[in-house]
Amino acid sequence: MVGISQWIAGMLWKLLMRSQPCRLCSFRKMLSAPKYTPFLASFTYTTDNQSNRENKRTVEKLYKLSVDIRKIRRLKGWVLLEDETYVEEIANILQQLGADETAVASILEHCPEAIICSPPAVNTQRELWQSVCKNEKELVKLIEQFPESFFTVQDQENRKLNVQFFQELGLKNVVISRFLTTAPNIFHTPIEKNKQMINVLQESYLNLGGSEVNMKVWLLKLLSQNPFILLNSSASIKETLEFLQEQGFTNFEILQLLSKLKGFLFQLCPRSIQNSMSFSKNAFKCTDHDLKQLVLKCPALLYYSVPVLEERIQGLLKEGISIAQIRETPKVLELTPQIVQYRVRKLNALGYRIKDGYLAYLNGTKKEFEANFGKIQAKKGRPLFNPVAPLNIEE
Repeated sequence: MVGISQWIAGMLWKLLMRSQPCRLCSFRKMLSAPKYTPFLASFTYTTDNQSNRENKRTVEKLYKLSVDIRKIRRLKGWVLLEDETYVEEIANILQQLGADETAVASILEHCPEAIICSPPAVNTQRELWQSVCKNEKELVKLIEQFPESFFTVQDQENRKLNVQFFQELGLKNVVISRFLTTAPNIFHTPIEKNKQMINVLQESYLNLGGSEVNMKVWLLKLLSQNPFILLNSSASIKETLEFLQEQGFTNFEILQLLSKLKGFLFQLCPRSIQNSMSFSKNAFKCTDHDLKQLVLKCPALLYYSVPVLEERIQGLLKEGISIAQIRETPKVLELTPQIVQYRVRKLNALGYRIKDGYLAYLNGTKKEFEANFGKIQAKKGRPLFNPVAPLNIEE
């Protein structure tokens, strides 16, 4: 009886399994199914829940402009959900400026928010940017590189007033156009605030012993190098100056530090400056007077954080460079460990042992280093430009 019941159970199991599809076969069918729906079917629709809620007219218009919709969905898909868009109008404005099909598609892919900007606002923005650009070709190039800055169309009246204010200060249009792309926040700041900061900077310069004759040149150079200085508060600037004076720096020395650090000094709080100075003092085993001299030689000692300073000193020590050598040429701390390693290897290839010589050859910009490297190469009797050239041998 037990055997019969087992046989009946086995048969029932086989019948049951025959009625069920094989899981492996089902899985294989899933894999063999096409990953993408046919082109025409996917032209405006996908199976994604979000795409079902997309503005189909917007998607179709973007397809006609050869815009990669997948990229927009991945980065800023919310734009495609907007009921009111201006795809054709924005494309026309860009085309009127001289942007070709590829440029228009690229701009809309990188800044899809452009299609929800009202055309009148974009036209107003275009007029403002054209006022500081040489020509439309240059404007299109800027829009391609910084589309988000161009299509940020809020506070347009304030932007216009700030542009006029910077022109009145004497800043060149090429500098102002750079501000529009790389430092757009300063144009959102109320013009009264920017004017106040300019007055604070001018007063600080004069109080530190600067001459009124050179003030305009100093101010314009400072703004050109670091427009973000305008985002500071007048209180923080005064606090930083007072702290440096308490550390024993003279007005002339502070003015030097401001110029060398391109105004970034004002973006530091006294506490961070104090931390960096304390670390440097301990690392170099020097007095307050010696530390001040090091800072004047290398103002970046105030700017770099403790972790950065520690990493750079350790990188130099690993290359066999001593603390005494670093103290002699502290500006070498402006180089990253990777640059130091590359330059040391390059000098070693010429037989120049940096740990036994001066760090002046290691220091400087890339152009300065290559010039020094060329001099060492020439002294070694090796050809400067053609290392495989045959030697001239007199017979």
